[in-house]
Amino acid sequence: MDSLLFSPLRLGSLQVPNRIVSLPLYLAYPGEDHAVDDLVLDYYDEMAASGVGLVIVENVTVEPCGLGNPRTLLISEDRFIPGLARLAQTIQRHGIPAVLQIHHAGRYANRPDRIAPSPVETWGVVPQAMDQACIDRVVGAFAAGARRAREAGFDGVELHGGTGYLLPQFLSPRTNLREDAYGGDASRRMRFPLEVLAAVRAEVGAAFTVGYRFLADEYMPGGLTLTDTLPFAQALAGAGVSYLSVMAGCYDAFQQPRYLEDDAKEAFMAPFAQAVKRALPGIPVVAAGRIQRPETAAAILRDGMADLVGLARVLFADPLWPRKARGEIHDPINPCTPGCLLCLKRVKEQRPAYCGRWSKARRERFLERVGG
Repeated sequence: MDSLLFSPLRLGSLQVPNRIVSLPLYLAYPGEDHAVDDLVLDYYDEMAASGVGLVIVENVTVEPCGLGNPRTLLISEDRFIPGLARLAQTIQRHGIPAVLQIHHAGRYANRPDRIAPSPVETWGVVPQAMDQACIDRVVGAFAAGARRAREAGFDGVELHGGTGYLLPQFLSPRTNLREDAYGGDASRRMRFPLEVLAAVRAEVGAAFTVGYRFLADEYMPGGLTLTDTLPFAQALAGAGVSYLSVMAGCYDAFQQPRYLEDDAKEAFMAPFAQAVKRALPGIPVVAAGRIQRPETAAAILRDGMADLVGLARVLFADPLWPRKARGEIHDPINPCTPGCLLCLKRVKEQRPAYCGRWSKARRERFLERVGG
């Protein structure tokens, strides 16, 4: 396999041993107390042991009204720090860095008290438009979450600006209909996520790694495209972001024909990563989007489309993918099947997810453990 895939890289203050990233993947593993449990620990232990160079833990929510699902980790109080510290240590004992993704679902929150930039109806509910006091509170919640992540021993944080969650809800002209300092032209729509980044930077310091999950294109009529998002990427770089993890598509788009067609293609998000990398040659960029084959991953790096490749469901389907790519294991890679929605179906039902590509014995052990 191309040696570039397994070469080290500097990522902010972090040294990662290779270019493969275990991306955040929501699996409904935490209990309804929103704390780290053994199911979470075992999953991230497996991801960290897989041979990747970096593990990013999924959407840990900064305040309760931002919870996208009941079975989601919280970082809204200091009492969550000990469990998160166990999680950081579980990953780091494999000799790789651990980054915590901090998150607010905004209008996609599964809560009656959901908030958003504007009262845009979402799944039959109209969220409460955020006033200045609410904006200030949420900015402070992100900063406090970053502080707790650092105290828990994580090596960095990633602001979740993907999938159409709260940060890109302010950026998007579809969902930000405000007429104050946070809405209107693109520079004003950037204000809230840039304030969040500035508050996090002030809280954790210039040396701490702060990445950003970056929504390059919403895949929606009237939504964000690269015309909007590339200037925002440049603003993030100027504000001190350590890396950008690039994705495309939001919840509103996931059943749209254009998105469904592209989602079936291998590495369909890589061109968006390439566009961001060309606009920001000095900022490390992560590419994603069903990168099934090591040859594809290597080509993305070799062609300069990105600096790292991120695996989520692909790694969930086959946690031995990096070792197989490196030639340490000679069995074929077990691919994630396009169109298979088993893990998503389980998550929607708020049941812990498993993969249909796992062996029958592993599936049976998992279902026995979680009670079906």
